[in-house]
Amino acid sequence: MFKKKVFALTAVFLLFSLVVDAADAQPRRRTQRIEPLPEHSRVLVMMPDVQLSLLTAAGLPEPREDWSVAGRDNLAQSLAALVGREQHVPSALNPAEAMEGRTGQIIRLHDVVGGAILANRTPATQLPTRKNNNVWTLGDGVQELGAAYEADYALFVVARGSYASGARAAAALVGLVAGVYIPMGGQQTFASLVDLRTGQVVWFNFVTAGANDMREADGANALVLELMRGAPL
Repeated sequence: MFKKKVFALTAVFLLFSLVVDAADAQPRRRTQRIEPLPEHSRVLVMMPDVQLSLLTAAGLPEPREDWSVAGRDNLAQSLAALVGREQHVPSALNPAEAMEGRTGQIIRLHDVVGGAILANRTPATQLPTRKNNNVWTLGDGVQELGAAYEADYALFVVARGSYASGARAAAALVGLVAGVYIPMGGQQTFASLVDLRTGQVVWFNFVTAGANDMREADGANALVLELMRGAPL
């Protein structure tokens, strides 16, 4: 089980890395103008899907549940506060119930669709049928989520990343002297806003965390401000 988790984390890190590298190498595309949400919209802040790990000296990610929970809770609080400041009505999911029943199915569906949107931003992984089609949807099944939580929209956030161990940091210093670059890990996050009446993904964004440590409240606040920049709230 542990090996499967490490493999899954490594695969996701590779996808995020491809997107980051492609974004750095290419000019930003002009974003489509999105109409702001109506005032006092009811926004369901989905429990953020956060998976953080320790990057060992050998470069393998070891999942850290305590870090993941801290990042999840900090991001959830920051997102709800942001929605409230924008004069909308936030609601939240109980993390213990988030993955149960129909709600869990929708969350897992979003992870797949969000991953596809992310991959489609990279020429190397772009879907041939999506070159001229930027409309993404979770389907009208999300109407059940809207009815259950009395919400008009749902805000999804997914975060993946690793933090270097002390041994990894020491190895990086030695490598620097020798002229060898040793990656120190990093954290990436994407967010999407879904219309719960139609299922359409009306807004999507991706950022790297940089110096904003989501394991800390202040870092999560700064990361959310960067992540939600341009959101039609």
